Amino acid sequence: MASSNPVHVAVGVIEDTDGNVFISKRHKALHQGDKWEFPGGKVEAGETVYDALVRELREECNIEVTAASPLTVIHHDYDDKRVVLDVWRVTRFTGEIEQKEGQEWLWVAPYALVAYPFPAANQPIIDLLQQ
Repeated sequence: MASSNPVHVAVGVIEDTDGNVFISKRHKALHQGDKWEFPGGKVEAGETVYDALVRELREECNIEVTAASPLTVIHHDYDDKRVVLDVWRVTRFTGEIEQKEGQEWLWVAPYALVAYPFPAANQPIIDLLQQ
């Protein structure tokens, strides 16, 4: 059964100038491991979602976000965990993107996202990007 307090996560849908989006593969040992995801991480106490997004993308991807806007908010219950995904579209950033946590990563056209296994909570993001 899922815990009562949801995990609040800031998620970045990072787009390049061709409209492709950045995805990375979760470590096997993590919740929903070996699946693909959009980068991001937990919102810390006292932190705004935007600040968490900027911090997480700096830590994970080595970029500084310069333009982002809210895309959607997703509430999802897994058997063992509840999550709230605060999803932002990142349209401008500085720095060369790299996956600093050693994960496999790709730039993918939105129509091709269906070829990659994602956690169930990410499906609404994929649906939005394919509209």
